[in-house]
Amino acid sequence: MLTTPITSDLVRGAVDLERTERGVLPHRLPARARQQIPDGQLAMAESQPSGVRLAFRTTATLVELDVIATKRVYVGVPPRPDGVYELLVDGSLAGRASVAEGDTLTIDMTDGSMRTQPGPVRTLRFAGLPGDEKDVEIWLPHDETTQLVALRTDTTVHSAQNGGRKTWLHHGSSISHGSNAATPTGTWPAVASALAGVELVNLGFGGSALLDPFTARAMRDTPADLISVKIGINLVNSDAMRLRAFVPAVHGFLDTIREGHPTTPLLVVSPIHCAIHEHTPGPCAVAMSDGKLRFKATGDPAETAAGKLTLTTIRGELARIVKERSATDPNLRYLDGLTLYGEADQAAMPLPDELHPDAATHRLIGERFARLAFDD
Repeated sequence: MLTTPITSDLVRGAVDLERTERGVLPHRLPARARQQIPDGQLAMAESQPSGVRLAFRTTATLVELDVIATKRVYVGVPPRPDGVYELLVDGSLAGRASVAEGDTLTIDMTDGSMRTQPGPVRTLRFAGLPGDEKDVEIWLPHDETTQLVALRTDTTVHSAQNGGRKTWLHHGSSISHGSNAATPTGTWPAVASALAGVELVNLGFGGSALLDPFTARAMRDTPADLISVKIGINLVNSDAMRLRAFVPAVHGFLDTIREGHPTTPLLVVSPIHCAIHEHTPGPCAVAMSDGKLRFKATGDPAETAAGKLTLTTIRGELARIVKERSATDPNLRYLDGLTLYGEADQAAMPLPDELHPDAATHRLIGERFARLAFDD
């Protein structure tokens, strides 16, 4: 078996690679932005490699990958399933695997505390691959922080070419991150990128699509041919700002992206349908029901008169902002999130926890996005 160093030539979808004492940790925000992260939630989310994959060309029939996965344990909540690694050969699924052990991150949602216990390195093994020259991708778990320790194959590995495909840079909330998706290629951005034939860089961060300036600067500085930003749900469910602050924050976020991408197609996407927050502001509360995690809105609809945000308000403001800006920015477009998942879809495919789509709904949203955003 030959060991190939894990370098940026082999990793796609990551903004930065951190060399640790134990391996290589992919990040979806650069080091400068990580220094400005104000909470553990975003620090955890950006280190979870949604959309990140190893990509190489080889004739190998056997591939081994040593990893250190971070297992999340929520106090009082049933255990989470192990993260899934998917191996693709020439774009088609050829294997899935998981590791049952690794570092353990224990989170107490009652007080926000977190503690980490180091764990072992474990090996993923994909055998019986075809022996001809092929493109291989290993998609890392979208919801499980993973350090890459070693890549081994039974023949040499070369960096893969992207075939001239365009790069799509996307930012959004936990829905874009992939919450409740079953596999890394099953998140809606991964589904959409595969259908559209583009290279995905997914800056969807669970709980953290909050118009942070450091995220906008990261997008400004990341090469891209197509850009989209999905804005709304986290601003409502965290009760992070009022309408007075929201409008200039959106303008500032878009202005920063435009500093680095003045003419790149830029799509502003409003929230999908979420019944608990359509007309009721946040904050959002967590509750257990029949052993399952559920979310509920705790705000008062009457408070919208004082500027509290709801999804309905945000959709109207985003449509207005894009209409006004597009008069001088012809490459700016608006996509109504209700065309991706609307009220009728809620009746047919309800959100299991009242907030996040399930695996089938991720695929539906990805299919619709590919058609609406990429088909000209």
